[in-house]
Amino acid sequence: MTADRKDLGLIIERLRLGAGFSASEHDWVAERLTALGSRLRSFSEGQVDLEISVKDRRGAGQQLTLECRLHRFPGLHLVAGSSAPDLPVALNEVHTDMIRQMDHAKTRTEPRHNRALRQERDREA
Repeated sequence: MTADRKDLGLIIERLRLGAGFSASEHDWVAERLTALGSRLRSFSEGQVDLEISVKDRRGAGQQLTLECRLHRFPGLHLVAGSSAPDLPVALNEVHTDMIRQMDHAKTRTEPRHNRALRQERDREA
């Protein structure tokens, strides 16, 4: 199974559709969010909740929101939004912003840990 297939499967398992989407659109939306899969692979099944919703769909004030709750980090709740009138464009914007936020959250927690490990290693040498 290729990485893209694994990532798509991961998104399909963890994505919940909120207001503004029908159940028949689940796979279509998941395909557009596949790039998030590589960021989510390090989390076990119960550690990630994804929910996407859209308000005023096809209207002038359409607002797409993607929420990600990461239970590995205490209370980390990431939210990405887009007001692009075209739904595929909005999906691209929220997945790009969510990737940026996940990368930022990871670097916020990891460098201190890595720095401490490097300092311990340097003291032992």
